[in-house]
Amino acid sequence: MIVEEIMKTDIVVLSENHSIADALKIMREKRIRHLPIVDEDKSLVGLVTDRDLRDATPSIFDTDKFKEGVNNPLKLVMKTDIITGHPLDFVEEIAATLYEHRIGCLPILNNEKLVGIVTQTDLLHTLVELTGAHQPGSQIEVKVPNKSGMLFEVSSVIRNRKANIQSVLVYPDQKDSNYKIIVLRVQTMNPLSLVDDLREAGHEVLWPIDPRM
Repeated sequence: MIVEEIMKTDIVVLSENHSIADALKIMREKRIRHLPIVDEDKSLVGLVTDRDLRDATPSIFDTDKFKEGVNNPLKLVMKTDIITGHPLDFVEEIAATLYEHRIGCLPILNNEKLVGIVTQTDLLHTLVELTGAHQPGSQIEVKVPNKSGMLFEVSSVIRNRKANIQSVLVYPDQKDSNYKIIVLRVQTMNPLSLVDDLREAGHEVLWPIDPRM
C-alpha cells in the first residue's frame, strides 16, 4: 500500500504570518494537532504542532503576557527542518520514519508542493483495516521454523477447512531467531476446529489457548 491511498488531502494550512492565536483557534475547531505552514505558492515552509504552541505560549494566568504571546506570528515558533514524504512512498516506510524520528505527522510533497499529510492516527487506522481487527473473526497465532514454505503449509490447512483468511502478519520470534510467528485473522467465531487441524499437521499453535487442554 502506498501513502497516496491513506493520506489526507483536505489539508488545513496557515501562512507564517498568521498568529499563534489563529493556529490555536483552528486546531481547536478542526480538532487537529498539526498545521503545515505554506507560502503563496503552496510550498511547505514550516510546521507547527499543538505542543509547539503550548511551549511558546505563556501561562493564561499571566494575562498580559498571554495576550502578547498569542499575537506572535507563527514564523517565530514553527519548525523549518521538516521530514517529508512522497505520495508513492510505501506506508510501512512512512510508519518507520515516524517511529524512528518520534514525530507525529509527515507532510507529503509532490513536485515540492504540499499535497497531503499522514499522522500517527492515520497509520493506526490503516493497521486496523489491514489486519481486519475491526471485523468479526478470530485470531490464530502459529509458531513455525524460520524457513521458506511455512506460510503455505499453514494456509493450506486453513484452506482445507474452507475458512476465509482476512489478513496475515509474520514477525520474528523474539526469543528464538530460528522461529517466526504467523498471525492469521480468520473469518470464523469458533476457530477450535482449525486449531485441531493445525496441531494434527504438526504446527505449534500459540493462540487461541484451547480450553479443552
